[in-house]
Amino acid sequence: MLSVRKAFARSGFGGWPRCRTTVAAMVGLLLLPVEASHAGWLSDVFKGTSKQAQSPKRQAPKQSPSPKRAAAPKPAASKPARVAKPAAAPKRRTAKVVAPKAAAKPSVSKTAATTCEPSKFRIVLDVGHTAQSEGAISARNVSEFVYNLRLTQRIEEKLKAEGFTETKLLLTEGKARASLVKRVAAANNLPANLFLSIHHDSVPKKFLEDWEFGGRKSRFSDRFSGYSVFVSSNNPEYKASLSIAELLAKEMKAQGLKYAEQYSQPIMGRYQHPLLNKETGVYSYDKLIVLKKTRMAAVLLEAGSIINRDEELQMDSAERRGIISSGVVAAIKEYCDRRWGILGPL
Repeated sequence: MLSVRKAFARSGFGGWPRCRTTVAAMVGLLLLPVEASHAGWLSDVFKGTSKQAQSPKRQAPKQSPSPKRAAAPKPAASKPARVAKPAAAPKRRTAKVVAPKAAAKPSVSKTAATTCEPSKFRIVLDVGHTAQSEGAISARNVSEFVYNLRLTQRIEEKLKAEGFTETKLLLTEGKARASLVKRVAAANNLPANLFLSIHHDSVPKKFLEDWEFGGRKSRFSDRFSGYSVFVSSNNPEYKASLSIAELLAKEMKAQGLKYAEQYSQPIMGRYQHPLLNKETGVYSYDKLIVLKKTRMAAVLLEAGSIINRDEELQMDSAERRGIISSGVVAAIKEYCDRRWGILGPL
């Protein structure tokens, strides 16, 4: 330290007292650790400024982010608007649209309304053809009209015995087409709930063969046999017609009978008809007058073939008439009360 004073004295700075401030600064530099020195430290010493005076200016920028963060909750105010969107009116309107669909269920109740009380269910049993227009002639020279009348009478007896007291047997007179118009008018005037026309089957003339029976010439065809059930899509009560036809065909099959498959084949020519149910034998016959002109459900039953020599013998028996009439009654009872088809007679 003495060497330093001599050096300053010799240098002409005016002695120690005058330069003690400078010496103090230099000593401070020599004693200061390297890690603590920085560019602003000397200026602070000479200018007499303190870091505390400048710290507010430097910390002010650091505090600026805090207001921005505080402002962050503001967007949160917009979140309720986003949440409210699902509760908007359009979605409520969409929910209301479902209500009309549920209201459409009464149409199903109409189907349920087809359940009927047997004593109030009016059935017209139409005897196919007339005494003047007898229909087909059997292999043993008996007219179809005779077979139709006997079977229809048996069905009428069984229906009335089962409580269908409003059953009417319909007999008409006259030639073929005129009689068809008469029976349709009679059925529509009742009015009835069901029109059931009873027939027995034959075949187109091209399939007929000659033979003799009882000393008389006759014609037959053993090629085809079986029952068949027909409906018309032009009938105003087509759905009911088809429902009854399906039940009737099902009962016929349940009785061990088979349906006539030939009506679906091209060989039948103009007598070919669309097969609606290949399991039970329900056909469509749209243009038949008694099926399309009646204002109630209408079904036509071809009970079996009387041109087939073996089947004619069966159709002529009381046993077969009993089987067919039981099938008809069972089908109508099940149509009026579907439980009957599961439980049987109550």
